[in-house]
Amino acid sequence: MSGQVRDMTKGSPGRLIILFAIPLMLGNICQQLYTMVDTIVVGQIAGVQALAALGAVEWITWMVLGVSTGATQGFSILISQHYGAKKEDFLKQSVARSYVLTAVISVVLLTVSQIFARGILVFLNTPSDIIGMSLIYLRIVFCGIPAVAAYNVFASVLRAVGNSRTPLTAMIIAASVNVILDLLFVAGFHWGVAGAAIATVTAQLFSAVYCFLVVRKIKLLHISRQDLQRRPGLDQKLLKLGTPVVFQNTIIAIGGLVVQYVVNGYGFLFVAGFTATNKLYGILEMAAISYGYAIVTYVGQNLGAGEIGRIKKGVRSSTLLAFLTSALISCVMFILGKQLLSMFISGDPSQAGQVLDIAWKYLFIMACCLCILYFLHVYRSALQGLGNTFIPMLSGVVEFVVRVGVAVFLPFIMGTDGIFYAEIAAWTGAAVLLIISYFSSIKKYSLAGKD
Repeated sequence: MSGQVRDMTKGSPGRLIILFAIPLMLGNICQQLYTMVDTIVVGQIAGVQALAALGAVEWITWMVLGVSTGATQGFSILISQHYGAKKEDFLKQSVARSYVLTAVISVVLLTVSQIFARGILVFLNTPSDIIGMSLIYLRIVFCGIPAVAAYNVFASVLRAVGNSRTPLTAMIIAASVNVILDLLFVAGFHWGVAGAAIATVTAQLFSAVYCFLVVRKIKLLHISRQDLQRRPGLDQKLLKLGTPVVFQNTIIAIGGLVVQYVVNGYGFLFVAGFTATNKLYGILEMAAISYGYAIVTYVGQNLGAGEIGRIKKGVRSSTLLAFLTSALISCVMFILGKQLLSMFISGDPSQAGQVLDIAWKYLFIMACCLCILYFLHVYRSALQGLGNTFIPMLSGVVEFVVRVGVAVFLPFIMGTDGIFYAEIAAWTGAAVLLIISYFSSIKKYSLAGKD
């Protein structure tokens, strides 16, 4: 079992965080790979309109799937704290109730998303020449909600006990399945966006099954029927941690939907360019997400063990790592960005050229300010590991207000270029709040004599 879990309350903080984060980064690379393959195959085989159709639903899928991601991320905070405190009975009970709550959430999401899928696309002013393809993609992807929720909860439980290797392997499996099925369904059978959606859902199912099989092998995570029974206050405690993260993801997504509404009004060529860059957004952010998961687990375990000094050292190390990593990724984008973007774009040369110009301008602006996004993830995750999910939720509100405000009003001053600064402004507003709140929180722990 020792190879399946990791105690992060002992050893070098920086080394532990890097070792934990590297498998997650590799897993994120695999996840981004199969997301990019979807887009590349669809863009090259089915054309610019199909590419725009995928882009038009990106924030919608992020919002819906982000509910289960946020909930399970919140649940894992309590699990990591129990692991750090060596409270195995409480840990098993928390794991069991996390499974139950996740199952309920997935059923509700599946039902609601299928009912409102078309209405959301119409509300967002989706161009008429792509709305049909967008709806087909949404309906199929939403059928995979239970698989996504299952993967999220199993992966979150594993990360909470220090296992970041299994989610990596799961993503490698999913990426391989997705690439093969994309080539078969889209390039071979010419099923277009429907084929890409079916490939994605199938890949997600494989990743969920793999994580489940590994969880079953870890004695610490074996649960009984008694563990599944409701415990006074436990569901409320889990939901208290998970709900703010869900709200945070949802409000961020709603802001993204407003931006998408504005982008949709500029026509499908602008949507396609915006989509091409957003498909690289995952590459820009992947290391930040990995550091975030590592920090939540590290801080949660050390808080359970009462090691406040180690928390401060770990967050300092993470901030330096975040800066260096973001600088490296930005340099790569400056050098290879146009070549990467061109992989998503095909069709009429004049249209393709317009799409590439739009995409490159957006990518360049984001790459210049990438370190802000990385600091945001570090301090948001540190607060979550401390059990504070309210401020991260509030940071989501700040992101929403700033993103929407800039997206709606700045284009009146700068033209369409103004829309590109909405994301940067949102990162900045949230990061400032999170950094101030983290230092305030950690100071209180130190003054309370827990350091």
